[in-house]
Amino acid sequence: MATQESSKNYKYKLLISNIKHGLFPHMLQNFASRFGFDFAPYYWVQEDFNAYEHPQINDNQEKYTISFLSDQEVKSMKRGSLRKFKGTKLIGLKHNNQIAAFHCAEQRDFVFKGKKMKLKENEAYLLNMYTFQNYRGKNIAPYLRHATYELLKQEGVDTFYSISDYLNKSTHKFKRKLGAKPLQLYLSIVLFKKYHRTFLLKTYN
Repeated sequence: MATQESSKNYKYKLLISNIKHGLFPHMLQNFASRFGFDFAPYYWVQEDFNAYEHPQINDNQEKYTISFLSDQEVKSMKRGSLRKFKGTKLIGLKHNNQIAAFHCAEQRDFVFKGKKMKLKENEAYLLNMYTFQNYRGKNIAPYLRHATYELLKQEGVDTFYSISDYLNKSTHKFKRKLGAKPLQLYLSIVLFKKYHRTFLLKTYN
């Protein structure tokens, strides 16, 4: 009984938190997708790494290092979701040689919700970032984002893109800190995982 009450309290707090942070429309979108109705408006965004001040970790920064992760290091994390990133570069933030967080960067053409996105040699698409539980609350995500810019610049990349869910206000807030600007607004429609169309709704100057 106590477990059921705890579960209900957690769900209630999660709902209130999502409403407070403007994520309720995003929740409804996820709920509808479970029944085969996936309507996803999203921005194709360009980030301005020059406008992003170098953040600091809320910890002893000397114990952290940044590097591209080897295949062996990726396997050691035992995260099944990383299989879909085969061929994608993973940048890792390590604390005393232990992976604290990682960030994914794609430098090849890729497909997002059925739409092919093309990249030039000097361009990169920044996607999934994950911080392990023991290292959360230390301002690691902003630090790793900036470090990713710097590391990829050494590889000849000077233009960075990402995708922002139109309904996710938290993402927009984070992207504004990156000096990001939307280039296009798209609408992806997927019905029962079979019918799939993407529409360009707006192009920004």
